[in-house]
Amino acid sequence: MVTDLAGRVHKLTSRARRLTTPPRWGRPTGADVTAGMVTGLFSIPEGMAYASIAGFNPVAGLYAGVVPPILGSLAAPTVLMVTTLTSAIALTGQSVVSDAGLDPHAGGTVAALTVLVGAVMLLMGALRLGVVLSFVSNAVMTGFSTGIALQIVTGVLGDASGYKPPGHNKLLQLWNWLTGIGNWKLAPTLVAAATIAVWALARTVRRLEPVALLVAMVLVSVAVALLGTDVELVRDIARIPAALPGLSLPDWSAMPHLLGGALSVALVALAQAAGVSPSMPNPDGSRSDVNGDFAAQGLANLGGGLFQALPSGGSLSRTGVAAGAGARTRWAGVISGVFLALVVLVAGKLAERIPMPVIGGLILVVGGELIWGKRADVALVLRTSGLSTAAMAVTFAATTQLPLQQAIVIGAVLSLLLYCVQAARQSGFVALERDHEGAWATTGDPPPAVLPPGRVTVLVYEGTSLFAELPRLETQLPRVDGARGAVLILVMRTAPDVPSSAMLKLIRRYANSLHAQGGRLVLAGVQPAFAALLARTGITAQLGDSAVVPAEPSLLAPLDRAAEEARQWIATR
Repeated sequence: MVTDLAGRVHKLTSRARRLTTPPRWGRPTGADVTAGMVTGLFSIPEGMAYASIAGFNPVAGLYAGVVPPILGSLAAPTVLMVTTLTSAIALTGQSVVSDAGLDPHAGGTVAALTVLVGAVMLLMGALRLGVVLSFVSNAVMTGFSTGIALQIVTGVLGDASGYKPPGHNKLLQLWNWLTGIGNWKLAPTLVAAATIAVWALARTVRRLEPVALLVAMVLVSVAVALLGTDVELVRDIARIPAALPGLSLPDWSAMPHLLGGALSVALVALAQAAGVSPSMPNPDGSRSDVNGDFAAQGLANLGGGLFQALPSGGSLSRTGVAAGAGARTRWAGVISGVFLALVVLVAGKLAERIPMPVIGGLILVVGGELIWGKRADVALVLRTSGLSTAAMAVTFAATTQLPLQQAIVIGAVLSLLLYCVQAARQSGFVALERDHEGAWATTGDPPPAVLPPGRVTVLVYEGTSLFAELPRLETQLPRVDGARGAVLILVMRTAPDVPSSAMLKLIRRYANSLHAQGGRLVLAGVQPAFAALLARTGITAQLGDSAVVPAEPSLLAPLDRAAEEARQWIATR
Protein backbone atom coordinates (compact mmCIF):
# COMPACT_ATOMS: atom_id res chain seq x y z
CA MET A 1 0.00 0.00 0.00
CA VAL A 2 2.79 2.43 1.00
CA THR A 3 4.80 1.56 -2.12
CA ASP A 4 1.77 2.07 -4.35
CA LEU A 5 1.01 5.44 -2.72
CA ALA A 6 4.63 6.54 -3.09
CA GLY A 7 4.52 5.56 -6.76
CA ARG A 8 1.41 7.65 -7.36
CA VAL A 9 2.93 10.66 -5.57
CA HIS A 10 6.08 10.34 -7.69
CA LYS A 11 4.00 10.16 -10.88
CA LEU A 12 1.99 13.29 -9.96
CA THR A 13 5.19 15.13 -9.01
CA SER A 14 6.79 14.20 -12.33
CA ARG A 15 3.75 15.47 -14.25
CA ALA A 16 3.80 18.77 -12.38
CA ARG A 17 7.53 19.12 -13.02
CA ARG A 18 7.07 18.51 -16.76
CA LEU A 19 4.28 21.07 -16.87
CA THR A 20 6.22 23.77 -15.05
CA THR A 21 9.72 23.12 -16.40
CA PRO A 22 10.53 25.94 -18.83
CA PRO A 23 11.23 24.90 -22.42
CA ARG A 24 14.58 25.32 -24.08
CA TRP A 25 14.82 28.91 -25.29
CA GLY A 26 17.89 28.78 -27.50
CA ARG A 27 19.18 31.90 -29.20
CA PRO A 28 17.38 34.13 -31.69
CA THR A 29 18.59 34.14 -35.27
CA GLY A 30 18.58 36.92 -37.81
CA ALA A 31 15.62 35.26 -39.49
CA ASP A 32 13.75 35.32 -36.17
CA VAL A 33 14.29 39.07 -35.90
CA THR A 34 12.90 39.62 -39.38
CA ALA A 35 10.00 37.23 -38.81
CA GLY A 36 9.19 38.92 -35.51
CA MET A 37 9.14 42.34 -37.15
CA VAL A 38 6.84 41.13 -39.93
CA THR A 39 4.51 39.42 -37.46
CA GLY A 40 4.46 42.48 -35.21
CA LEU A 41 3.48 44.73 -38.12
CA PHE A 42 0.75 42.30 -39.12
CA SER A 43 -0.65 42.51 -35.61
CA ILE A 44 -1.43 46.19 -36.03
CA PRO A 45 -4.10 46.06 -38.73
CA GLU A 46 -5.20 42.47 -38.16
CA GLY A 47 -5.66 42.72 -34.40
CA MET A 48 -7.45 46.07 -34.65
CA ALA A 49 -9.71 44.81 -37.43
CA TYR A 50 -10.71 41.65 -35.53
CA ALA A 51 -11.54 43.65 -32.41
CA SER A 52 -13.48 46.24 -34.39
CA ILE A 53 -15.54 43.61 -36.25
CA ALA A 54 -16.47 42.01 -32.92
CA GLY A 55 -17.55 45.32 -31.38
CA PHE A 56 -14.59 45.74 -29.00
CA ASN A 57 -12.25 48.70 -28.70
CA PRO A 58 -9.78 48.21 -31.62
CA VAL A 59 -6.90 49.20 -29.32
CA ALA A 60 -7.63 46.08 -27.20
CA GLY A 61 -7.05 44.02 -30.32
CA LEU A 62 -3.82 45.88 -30.98
CA TYR A 63 -2.57 45.25 -27.46
CA ALA A 64 -3.35 41.54 -27.84
CA GLY A 65 -0.24 41.47 -30.00
CA VAL A 66 2.10 42.76 -27.26
CA VAL A 67 2.07 40.83 -23.96
CA PRO A 68 0.36 37.55 -25.06
CA PRO A 69 2.87 36.68 -27.82
CA ILE A 70 5.81 37.39 -25.51
CA LEU A 71 4.55 35.20 -22.65
CA GLY A 72 3.05 32.53 -24.89
CA SER A 73 6.15 32.14 -27.06
CA LEU A 74 8.47 31.90 -24.06
CA ALA A 75 6.43 29.09 -22.49
CA ALA A 76 4.89 27.12 -25.39
CA PRO A 77 6.35 23.71 -26.34
CA THR A 78 5.19 24.42 -29.91
CA VAL A 79 8.12 26.63 -30.82
CA LEU A 80 6.65 28.72 -33.64
CA MET A 81 3.15 29.18 -32.22
CA VAL A 82 2.21 32.85 -31.91
CA THR A 83 -0.42 33.52 -29.24
CA THR A 84 -2.63 36.47 -30.09
CA LEU A 85 -6.17 37.51 -31.01
CA THR A 86 -7.95 35.64 -33.82
CA SER A 87 -11.22 36.38 -35.57
CA ALA A 88 -12.91 33.32 -34.07
CA ILE A 89 -11.84 34.26 -30.53
CA ALA A 90 -12.99 37.86 -31.04
CA LEU A 91 -16.40 36.82 -32.35
CA THR A 92 -16.89 34.23 -29.62
CA GLY A 93 -15.91 36.83 -27.02
CA GLN A 94 -18.44 39.22 -28.50
CA SER A 95 -21.19 36.63 -28.08
CA VAL A 96 -20.17 35.98 -24.46
CA VAL A 97 -20.09 39.66 -23.45
CA SER A 98 -23.35 40.35 -25.29
CA ASP A 99 -25.14 37.43 -23.59
CA ALA A 100 -23.91 38.72 -20.22
CA GLY A 101 -25.32 42.19 -20.97
CA LEU A 102 -21.97 43.89 -20.38
CA ASP A 103 -20.22 46.76 -22.17
CA PRO A 104 -17.59 45.41 -24.62
CA HIS A 105 -15.72 48.73 -24.46
CA ALA A 106 -15.31 48.65 -20.67
CA GLY A 107 -11.70 47.89 -19.78
CA GLY A 108 -12.67 46.00 -16.64
CA THR A 109 -15.01 43.72 -18.58
CA VAL A 110 -12.35 42.88 -21.18
CA ALA A 111 -9.79 42.26 -18.43
CA ALA A 112 -12.21 40.01 -16.53
CA LEU A 113 -12.98 37.93 -19.63
CA THR A 114 -9.31 37.58 -20.64
CA VAL A 115 -8.16 36.63 -17.14
CA LEU A 116 -10.94 34.05 -16.81
CA VAL A 117 -10.03 32.54 -20.18
CA GLY A 118 -6.42 32.32 -19.01
CA ALA A 119 -7.44 30.63 -15.76
CA VAL A 120 -9.51 28.04 -17.63
CA MET A 121 -6.60 27.30 -19.98
CA LEU A 122 -4.16 26.93 -17.09
CA LEU A 123 -6.55 24.60 -15.27
CA MET A 124 -7.00 22.44 -18.37
CA GLY A 125 -3.24 22.25 -18.79
CA ALA A 126 -2.69 21.36 -15.12
CA LEU A 127 -5.34 18.62 -15.33
CA ARG A 128 -3.65 17.38 -18.53
CA LEU A 129 -6.89 17.53 -20.45
CA GLY A 130 -4.92 17.82 -23.66
CA VAL A 131 -5.21 14.03 -23.80
CA VAL A 132 -8.76 14.61 -25.02
CA LEU A 133 -7.34 16.00 -28.25
CA SER A 134 -5.47 12.73 -28.83
CA PHE A 135 -8.86 11.15 -29.46
CA VAL A 136 -9.57 13.61 -32.25
CA SER A 137 -8.96 11.70 -35.46
CA ASN A 138 -6.61 12.90 -38.18
CA ALA A 139 -9.58 13.12 -40.57
CA VAL A 140 -11.47 15.44 -38.23
CA MET A 141 -8.39 17.56 -37.49
CA THR A 142 -7.64 17.87 -41.22
CA GLY A 143 -11.16 19.09 -41.91
CA PHE A 144 -11.02 21.48 -38.97
CA SER A 145 -7.59 22.94 -39.87
CA THR A 146 -8.55 23.37 -43.52
CA GLY A 147 -11.79 25.07 -42.51
CA ILE A 148 -9.90 27.45 -40.22
CA ALA A 149 -7.52 28.29 -43.08
CA LEU A 150 -10.52 29.07 -45.29
CA GLN A 151 -11.91 31.30 -42.53
CA ILE A 152 -8.62 33.19 -42.56
CA VAL A 153 -8.98 33.76 -46.31
CA THR A 154 -12.63 34.81 -46.24
CA GLY A 155 -11.93 37.15 -43.33
CA VAL A 156 -9.87 39.48 -45.54
CA LEU A 157 -11.82 39.34 -48.80
CA GLY A 158 -13.31 42.73 -48.06
CA ASP A 159 -9.91 44.27 -47.35
CA ALA A 160 -8.40 42.77 -50.51
CA SER A 161 -11.12 43.87 -52.91
CA GLY A 162 -13.26 46.52 -51.22
CA TYR A 163 -16.22 44.14 -51.50
CA LYS A 164 -17.33 42.24 -48.44
CA PRO A 165 -19.42 39.35 -49.79
CA PRO A 166 -22.71 38.46 -48.10
CA GLY A 167 -23.52 34.98 -46.88
CA HIS A 168 -24.25 33.12 -43.69
CA ASN A 169 -21.25 30.79 -44.08
CA LYS A 170 -17.70 30.98 -45.36
CA LEU A 171 -18.21 28.85 -48.45
CA LEU A 172 -21.13 30.98 -49.56
CA GLN A 173 -19.15 34.14 -48.88
CA LEU A 174 -16.28 32.85 -51.02
CA TRP A 175 -18.68 31.91 -53.84
CA ASN A 176 -20.41 35.29 -53.72
CA TRP A 177 -17.03 37.02 -53.76
CA LEU A 178 -15.83 35.08 -56.79
CA THR A 179 -19.08 35.50 -58.72
CA GLY A 180 -19.46 39.12 -57.63
CA ILE A 181 -16.27 40.30 -59.28
CA GLY A 182 -18.17 43.27 -60.70
CA ASN A 183 -18.52 44.59 -57.15
CA TRP A 184 -14.80 44.64 -56.53
CA LYS A 185 -13.37 48.13 -56.19
CA LEU A 186 -10.48 48.89 -58.50
CA ALA A 187 -8.06 50.61 -56.10
CA PRO A 188 -8.00 48.04 -53.24
CA THR A 189 -8.03 45.16 -55.73
CA LEU A 190 -5.00 46.54 -57.57
CA VAL A 191 -3.17 47.20 -54.29
CA ALA A 192 -3.83 43.66 -53.06
CA ALA A 193 -2.82 42.18 -56.43
CA ALA A 194 0.36 44.28 -56.45
CA THR A 195 1.16 43.06 -52.93
CA ILE A 196 0.83 39.44 -53.99
CA ALA A 197 2.91 40.10 -57.12
CA VAL A 198 5.72 41.77 -55.15
CA TRP A 199 5.69 38.91 -52.65
CA ALA A 200 5.93 36.37 -55.47
CA LEU A 201 8.80 38.27 -57.13
CA ALA A 202 10.67 38.62 -53.84
CA ARG A 203 10.46 34.87 -53.29
CA THR A 204 12.30 34.27 -56.56
CA VAL A 205 15.37 35.96 -55.05
CA ARG A 206 17.02 33.56 -52.61
CA ARG A 207 18.19 36.25 -50.20
CA LEU A 208 14.78 37.91 -50.14
CA GLU A 209 12.71 34.73 -49.83
CA PRO A 210 12.66 34.71 -45.99
CA VAL A 211 11.60 38.37 -45.88
CA ALA A 212 9.25 38.36 -48.89
CA LEU A 213 6.26 39.25 -46.74
CA LEU A 214 8.03 42.23 -45.19
CA VAL A 215 9.36 43.40 -48.57
CA ALA A 216 5.86 43.31 -50.07
CA MET A 217 4.34 45.13 -47.10
CA VAL A 218 6.91 47.93 -47.07
CA LEU A 219 7.25 48.50 -50.84
CA VAL A 220 3.53 48.52 -51.62
CA SER A 221 2.71 50.64 -48.55
CA VAL A 222 5.27 53.23 -49.65
CA ALA A 223 3.95 53.13 -53.23
CA VAL A 224 0.38 53.70 -52.04
CA ALA A 225 1.51 56.69 -49.97
CA LEU A 226 3.53 58.22 -52.82
CA LEU A 227 0.76 57.73 -55.38
CA GLY A 228 -1.93 58.91 -53.00
CA THR A 229 -4.10 55.88 -53.78
CA ASP A 230 -7.48 56.13 -52.09
CA VAL A 231 -7.76 52.93 -50.03
CA GLU A 232 -8.62 52.16 -46.42
CA LEU A 233 -5.77 52.58 -43.98
CA VAL A 234 -5.22 51.33 -40.46
CA ARG A 235 -6.06 54.79 -39.11
CA ASP A 236 -9.54 54.47 -40.65
CA ILE A 237 -10.22 51.69 -38.14
CA ALA A 238 -8.85 53.50 -35.09
CA ARG A 239 -6.01 55.74 -34.01
CA ILE A 240 -2.96 54.10 -32.46
CA PRO A 241 -2.09 55.63 -29.08
CA ALA A 242 1.58 56.47 -28.68
CA ALA A 243 1.74 54.59 -25.39
CA LEU A 244 2.35 51.11 -24.07
CA PRO A 245 -0.61 49.24 -22.58
CA GLY A 246 -1.20 50.22 -18.98
CA LEU A 247 -2.35 48.10 -16.07
CA SER A 248 -6.04 47.19 -16.30
CA LEU A 249 -7.67 45.43 -13.34
CA PRO A 250 -10.59 43.04 -13.94
CA ASP A 251 -14.11 43.96 -12.97
CA TRP A 252 -14.63 41.30 -10.31
CA SER A 253 -18.39 41.82 -10.29
CA ALA A 254 -18.53 40.83 -13.98
CA MET A 255 -16.75 37.51 -13.49
CA PRO A 256 -19.76 35.43 -12.37
CA HIS A 257 -21.57 36.50 -15.55
CA LEU A 258 -18.60 35.63 -17.75
CA LEU A 259 -17.45 32.34 -16.24
CA GLY A 260 -19.45 30.01 -18.50
CA GLY A 261 -18.65 32.06 -21.57
CA ALA A 262 -14.96 32.10 -20.71
CA LEU A 263 -14.97 28.31 -21.01
CA SER A 264 -16.42 28.60 -24.53
CA VAL A 265 -13.79 31.16 -25.56
CA ALA A 266 -11.03 28.97 -24.10
CA LEU A 267 -12.26 25.90 -25.98
CA VAL A 268 -12.40 27.83 -29.26
CA ALA A 269 -8.89 29.18 -28.71
CA LEU A 270 -7.44 25.81 -27.72
CA ALA A 271 -9.11 24.04 -30.63
CA GLN A 272 -7.60 26.56 -33.04
CA ALA A 273 -4.20 26.18 -31.40
CA ALA A 274 -4.44 22.40 -31.72
CA GLY A 275 -4.17 22.87 -35.47
CA VAL A 276 -0.91 24.84 -35.16
CA SER A 277 1.49 22.10 -34.05
CA PRO A 278 0.54 19.63 -36.84
CA SER A 279 0.85 22.42 -39.42
CA MET A 280 4.06 23.94 -38.01
CA PRO A 281 6.38 21.22 -36.60
CA ASN A 282 9.19 22.45 -34.35
CA PRO A 283 12.23 23.30 -36.50
CA ASP A 284 14.58 22.05 -33.76
CA GLY A 285 13.02 18.60 -33.85
CA SER A 286 11.63 18.81 -30.31
CA ARG A 287 8.18 17.49 -29.56
CA SER A 288 5.15 19.63 -28.98
CA ASP A 289 2.97 19.04 -25.94
CA VAL A 290 -0.69 19.95 -25.97
CA ASN A 291 -0.91 20.37 -22.20
CA GLY A 292 2.14 22.62 -22.22
CA ASP A 293 0.54 24.68 -25.00
CA PHE A 294 -2.64 24.93 -22.90
CA ALA A 295 -0.64 26.26 -19.95
CA ALA A 296 1.37 28.66 -22.14
CA GLN A 297 -1.77 30.18 -23.62
CA GLY A 298 -3.25 30.45 -20.13
CA LEU A 299 -0.19 32.33 -18.94
CA ALA A 300 -0.41 34.61 -21.99
CA ASN A 301 -4.02 35.48 -21.21
CA LEU A 302 -3.43 36.05 -17.51
CA GLY A 303 -0.68 38.51 -18.35
CA GLY A 304 -2.46 40.03 -21.34
CA GLY A 305 -5.70 40.51 -19.39
CA LEU A 306 -3.89 42.76 -16.94
CA PHE A 307 -2.57 44.91 -19.79
CA GLN A 308 -5.69 45.72 -21.82
CA ALA A 309 -5.54 42.74 -24.21
CA LEU A 310 -8.48 40.77 -25.57
CA PRO A 311 -8.43 36.96 -25.13
CA SER A 312 -5.76 35.26 -27.19
CA GLY A 313 -4.87 31.81 -28.47
CA GLY A 314 -2.53 30.06 -30.84
CA SER A 315 -3.09 31.83 -34.17
CA LEU A 316 -2.65 29.74 -37.31
CA SER A 317 -2.54 32.83 -39.53
CA ARG A 318 -0.02 34.76 -37.42
CA THR A 319 2.07 31.62 -36.97
CA GLY A 320 1.93 31.16 -40.73
CA VAL A 321 3.16 34.73 -41.22
CA ALA A 322 6.08 34.12 -38.84
CA ALA A 323 7.01 30.81 -40.47
CA GLY A 324 6.68 32.32 -43.94
CA ALA A 325 9.06 35.09 -42.92
CA GLY A 326 11.67 32.54 -41.86
CA ALA A 327 11.09 32.06 -38.11
CA ARG A 328 13.27 29.30 -36.65
CA THR A 329 12.88 29.63 -32.88
CA ARG A 330 10.37 30.80 -30.28
CA TRP A 331 12.13 34.18 -30.21
CA ALA A 332 10.26 35.20 -33.36
CA GLY A 333 7.04 35.40 -31.32
CA VAL A 334 8.78 37.23 -28.49
CA ILE A 335 10.30 39.74 -30.89
CA SER A 336 6.91 40.30 -32.55
CA GLY A 337 5.46 41.51 -29.24
CA VAL A 338 8.48 43.64 -28.38
CA PHE A 339 8.65 45.14 -31.86
CA LEU A 340 4.94 45.92 -31.87
CA ALA A 341 5.34 47.71 -28.52
CA LEU A 342 8.19 49.80 -29.96
CA VAL A 343 6.21 50.64 -33.10
CA VAL A 344 3.22 51.71 -31.02
CA LEU A 345 5.45 53.79 -28.78
CA VAL A 346 7.58 55.60 -31.36
CA ALA A 347 5.98 55.11 -34.78
CA GLY A 348 2.27 54.69 -34.20
CA LYS A 349 1.36 57.44 -36.64
CA LEU A 350 3.48 55.84 -39.34
CA ALA A 351 1.95 52.42 -38.72
CA GLU A 352 -1.50 53.98 -39.11
CA ARG A 353 -0.67 54.48 -42.80
CA ILE A 354 -0.39 50.74 -43.61
CA PRO A 355 -3.07 50.07 -46.26
CA MET A 356 -5.63 47.43 -45.38
CA PRO A 357 -5.53 45.94 -48.94
CA VAL A 358 -1.83 45.21 -48.38
CA ILE A 359 -2.67 43.21 -45.28
CA GLY A 360 -5.56 41.59 -47.15
CA GLY A 361 -3.29 40.51 -49.99
CA LEU A 362 -0.65 39.06 -47.68
CA ILE A 363 -3.24 37.21 -45.57
CA LEU A 364 -4.62 35.72 -48.80
CA VAL A 365 -1.11 34.44 -49.46
CA VAL A 366 -0.74 33.02 -45.94
CA GLY A 367 -4.19 31.42 -45.97
CA GLY A 368 -3.63 30.00 -49.44
CA GLU A 369 -0.31 28.47 -48.38
CA LEU A 370 -1.97 26.90 -45.34
CA ILE A 371 -4.69 25.36 -47.51
CA TRP A 372 -2.15 24.20 -50.08
CA GLY A 373 -0.05 22.69 -47.32
CA LYS A 374 -3.00 20.51 -46.30
CA ARG A 375 -3.29 18.83 -49.70
CA ALA A 376 -1.20 15.80 -48.67
CA ASP A 377 -3.29 15.29 -45.51
CA VAL A 378 -6.51 15.62 -47.49
CA ALA A 379 -5.29 13.11 -50.09
CA LEU A 380 -4.29 10.68 -47.34
CA VAL A 381 -7.74 10.85 -45.74
CA LEU A 382 -9.43 10.40 -49.11
CA ARG A 383 -7.44 7.22 -49.68
CA THR A 384 -8.03 5.85 -46.19
CA SER A 385 -11.75 5.11 -46.14
CA GLY A 386 -15.12 6.50 -47.04
CA LEU A 387 -15.95 6.95 -43.36
CA SER A 388 -12.83 9.05 -42.73
CA THR A 389 -13.56 11.10 -45.84
CA ALA A 390 -17.10 11.76 -44.63
CA ALA A 391 -15.83 12.82 -41.19
CA MET A 392 -13.34 15.23 -42.77
CA ALA A 393 -16.00 16.71 -45.06
CA VAL A 394 -18.55 17.14 -42.26
CA THR A 395 -15.98 18.80 -39.98
CA PHE A 396 -14.87 21.12 -42.77
CA ALA A 397 -18.48 22.07 -43.52
CA ALA A 398 -19.23 22.66 -39.82
CA THR A 399 -16.13 24.82 -39.39
CA THR A 400 -17.07 27.00 -42.36
CA GLN A 401 -20.82 27.22 -41.73
CA LEU A 402 -21.41 27.11 -37.97
CA PRO A 403 -20.09 28.99 -34.93
CA LEU A 404 -16.71 27.56 -34.08
CA GLN A 405 -17.75 26.27 -30.66
CA GLN A 406 -20.45 24.17 -32.34
CA ALA A 407 -17.98 22.90 -34.94
CA ILE A 408 -15.69 21.77 -32.12
CA VAL A 409 -18.48 19.71 -30.54
CA ILE A 410 -19.37 18.16 -33.89
CA GLY A 411 -15.73 17.27 -34.53
CA ALA A 412 -15.42 15.67 -31.10
CA VAL A 413 -18.57 13.59 -31.63
CA LEU A 414 -17.38 12.50 -35.08
CA SER A 415 -14.00 11.47 -33.66
CA LEU A 416 -15.73 9.41 -30.99
CA LEU A 417 -17.92 7.71 -33.58
CA LEU A 418 -14.92 6.96 -35.79
CA TYR A 419 -13.09 5.46 -32.83
CA CYS A 420 -16.04 3.28 -31.88
CA VAL A 421 -16.62 2.05 -35.42
CA GLN A 422 -12.95 1.27 -36.03
CA ALA A 423 -12.62 -0.45 -32.65
CA ALA A 424 -15.71 -2.54 -33.35
CA ARG A 425 -14.39 -3.54 -36.78
CA GLN A 426 -11.01 -4.59 -35.40
CA SER A 427 -12.37 -6.69 -32.54
CA GLY A 428 -12.60 -10.46 -32.80
CA PHE A 429 -11.30 -13.83 -31.66
CA VAL A 430 -8.02 -15.45 -32.69
CA ALA A 431 -7.66 -19.25 -32.51
CA LEU A 432 -4.62 -20.73 -30.72
CA GLU A 433 -3.24 -24.27 -30.85
CA ARG A 434 -0.10 -25.93 -29.61
CA ASP A 435 2.53 -26.52 -32.29
CA HIS A 436 4.70 -29.64 -32.59
CA GLU A 437 7.04 -28.25 -29.93
CA GLY A 438 4.20 -27.66 -27.50
CA ALA A 439 4.23 -23.88 -27.78
CA TRP A 440 1.07 -21.85 -28.31
CA ALA A 441 0.70 -20.36 -31.79
CA THR A 442 -2.05 -18.79 -33.86
CA THR A 443 -3.59 -21.09 -36.43
CA GLY A 444 -4.30 -18.38 -39.00
CA ASP A 445 -7.79 -19.81 -39.34
CA PRO A 446 -11.04 -18.26 -38.07
CA PRO A 447 -12.64 -19.74 -34.97
CA PRO A 448 -14.40 -23.06 -35.64
CA ALA A 449 -18.01 -22.79 -36.65
CA VAL A 450 -19.03 -25.50 -34.16
CA LEU A 451 -17.33 -26.32 -30.87
CA PRO A 452 -15.87 -29.85 -31.21
CA PRO A 453 -17.09 -32.20 -28.44
CA GLY A 454 -14.61 -33.66 -25.98
CA ARG A 455 -11.85 -31.21 -26.94
CA VAL A 456 -10.26 -28.01 -25.66
CA THR A 457 -10.63 -24.98 -27.96
CA VAL A 458 -8.66 -21.81 -27.25
CA LEU A 459 -9.66 -18.37 -28.52
CA VAL A 460 -7.95 -15.07 -27.71
CA TYR A 461 -10.19 -12.03 -27.35
CA GLU A 462 -8.93 -8.90 -29.12
CA GLY A 463 -11.11 -5.84 -28.67
CA THR A 464 -12.14 -2.97 -26.43
CA SER A 465 -15.41 -4.35 -25.05
CA LEU A 466 -17.51 -1.63 -26.68
CA PHE A 467 -21.15 -2.62 -26.84
CA ALA A 468 -21.16 -1.95 -30.59
CA GLU A 469 -18.68 -4.78 -31.23
CA LEU A 470 -20.61 -7.46 -29.35
CA PRO A 471 -23.08 -8.53 -32.09
CA ARG A 472 -20.10 -9.17 -34.37
CA LEU A 473 -18.25 -11.05 -31.62
CA GLU A 474 -21.24 -13.25 -30.90
CA THR A 475 -21.37 -14.40 -34.52
CA GLN A 476 -17.68 -15.45 -34.26
CA LEU A 477 -18.18 -17.67 -31.22
CA PRO A 478 -18.51 -21.36 -32.15
CA ARG A 479 -22.00 -22.84 -31.97
CA VAL A 480 -22.50 -25.24 -29.06
CA ASP A 481 -24.73 -27.80 -30.78
CA GLY A 482 -23.64 -31.24 -29.57
CA ALA A 483 -20.64 -29.83 -27.69
CA ARG A 484 -20.73 -32.44 -24.92
CA GLY A 485 -17.52 -32.54 -22.95
CA ALA A 486 -16.14 -29.53 -24.87
CA VAL A 487 -14.20 -26.75 -23.15
CA LEU A 488 -13.82 -23.30 -24.66
CA ILE A 489 -11.00 -21.23 -23.14
CA LEU A 490 -11.31 -17.50 -23.79
CA VAL A 491 -8.09 -15.61 -23.13
CA MET A 492 -9.32 -12.25 -21.81
CA ARG A 493 -6.04 -10.53 -20.95
CA THR A 494 -6.82 -7.50 -23.17
CA ALA A 495 -10.33 -7.04 -21.80
CA PRO A 496 -10.69 -3.72 -19.92
CA ASP A 497 -10.99 -3.66 -16.16
CA VAL A 498 -14.63 -2.66 -16.43
CA PRO A 499 -16.06 -4.00 -19.71
CA SER A 500 -19.49 -3.06 -20.95
CA SER A 501 -22.41 -4.73 -19.21
CA ALA A 502 -23.34 -6.19 -22.60
CA MET A 503 -20.04 -8.14 -22.57
CA LEU A 504 -20.96 -9.62 -19.19
CA LYS A 505 -24.37 -10.60 -20.54
CA LEU A 506 -22.73 -12.25 -23.56
CA ILE A 507 -20.41 -14.30 -21.32
CA ARG A 508 -23.31 -15.34 -19.09
CA ARG A 509 -25.52 -16.27 -22.05
CA TYR A 510 -22.85 -18.31 -23.85
CA ALA A 511 -21.81 -20.09 -20.64
CA ASN A 512 -25.45 -21.12 -20.02
CA SER A 513 -25.84 -22.44 -23.58
CA LEU A 514 -22.56 -24.38 -23.41
CA HIS A 515 -23.37 -25.78 -19.96
CA ALA A 516 -26.76 -26.98 -21.24
CA GLN A 517 -24.93 -29.02 -23.89
CA GLY A 518 -22.56 -30.55 -21.33
CA GLY A 519 -19.64 -28.25 -22.05
CA ARG A 520 -17.74 -25.64 -20.08
CA LEU A 521 -16.50 -22.05 -20.54
CA VAL A 522 -13.18 -20.99 -18.98
CA LEU A 523 -11.83 -17.42 -18.86
CA ALA A 524 -8.03 -17.15 -18.71
CA GLY A 525 -5.68 -14.21 -18.11
CA VAL A 526 -8.35 -12.17 -16.33
CA GLN A 527 -7.14 -8.89 -14.83
CA PRO A 528 -7.82 -8.38 -11.08
CA ALA A 529 -10.49 -5.69 -11.47
CA PHE A 530 -12.30 -7.73 -14.14
CA ALA A 531 -12.09 -10.83 -11.90
CA ALA A 532 -13.63 -8.91 -9.01
CA LEU A 533 -16.43 -7.74 -11.29
CA LEU A 534 -17.12 -11.31 -12.47
CA ALA A 535 -17.33 -12.41 -8.85
CA ARG A 536 -19.56 -9.51 -7.85
CA THR A 537 -22.02 -10.19 -10.68
CA GLY A 538 -22.22 -13.94 -9.92
CA ILE A 539 -20.59 -15.04 -13.19
CA THR A 540 -17.64 -16.67 -11.41
CA ALA A 541 -19.98 -18.85 -9.38
CA GLN A 542 -21.95 -19.68 -12.53
CA LEU A 543 -18.80 -20.80 -14.42
CA GLY A 544 -17.68 -23.03 -11.57
CA ASP A 545 -14.46 -23.80 -9.74
CA SER A 546 -11.20 -22.78 -11.42
CA ALA A 547 -13.08 -21.41 -14.44
CA VAL A 548 -11.69 -17.89 -13.96
CA VAL A 549 -7.89 -18.00 -14.19
CA PRO A 550 -6.29 -14.70 -13.14
CA ALA A 551 -3.59 -12.95 -15.15
CA GLU A 552 0.07 -13.46 -14.28
CA PRO A 553 3.29 -11.67 -15.28
CA SER A 554 3.93 -14.48 -17.74
CA LEU A 555 1.53 -14.07 -20.66
CA LEU A 556 1.04 -17.78 -21.34
CA ALA A 557 1.14 -19.15 -17.78
CA PRO A 558 -2.62 -18.61 -17.19
CA LEU A 559 -3.39 -20.28 -20.53
CA ASP A 560 -1.20 -23.30 -19.67
CA ARG A 561 -2.95 -23.63 -16.32
CA ALA A 562 -6.40 -23.27 -17.85
CA ALA A 563 -5.60 -25.85 -20.54
CA GLU A 564 -4.34 -28.37 -17.97
CA GLU A 565 -7.43 -27.95 -15.80
CA ALA A 566 -9.65 -28.24 -18.89
CA ARG A 567 -8.01 -31.56 -19.84
CA GLN A 568 -8.50 -32.84 -16.29
CA TRP A 569 -12.16 -31.80 -16.40
CA ILE A 570 -12.69 -33.59 -19.71
CA ALA A 571 -10.97 -36.71 -18.34
CA THR A 572 -13.42 -36.89 -15.44
CA ARG A 573 -16.48 -36.73 -17.70
